[in-house]
Amino acid sequence: MRNRYSLPQITLHWLTLVMVILTYAAMLLSDSVPDEDLALVKNLHFNFGISVWLLMLVRLWLRQRNVAPAITPTLPKWQLLGADIMHWGLYLMFLSLPVLGVLTQAYGGKTWFLLGWQVPQWVTPDDVARSYLKQTHELIANLGYFVIGAHAMAALYHHYIRRDDTLRRMIPGK
Repeated sequence: MRNRYSLPQITLHWLTLVMVILTYAAMLLSDSVPDEDLALVKNLHFNFGISVWLLMLVRLWLRQRNVAPAITPTLPKWQLLGADIMHWGLYLMFLSLPVLGVLTQAYGGKTWFLLGWQVPQWVTPDDVARSYLKQTHELIANLGYFVIGAHAMAALYHHYIRRDDTLRRMIPGK
């Protein structure tokens, strides 16, 4: 049995991280850009988010096709359970955030673009629904800081303190 994730899994993991960083950066940048650039930055945030959603779908597909390599030395059962909960939480978070963002846009009734194409209005605009969806989107996005941080800290804990191969399984290279 191999002791690393497949190259496509490793590549998509790190590409997803880059796209998540870009998505969050565009959101944070929207507060400090001139008004004439605001629509562009919001559109970048939206399209980066859609990219995260697509990458997560591919990652889930690959996860079903490839058995996760075992961690050496083996973890206690409670840590394996915690890792599963963390990973599924990340998947759920980064699949739901773009959907909530799309729905927020749709219920906002404004013109918006997906990968350069104008998206037609497909729901009746509703300010109450839009507000609820936007608040939920922002709450989950803010929780994302903590979940991503915990994921990174767990990888560093395994690498530097526990000294197992958890992190090395996902690092590019040999």
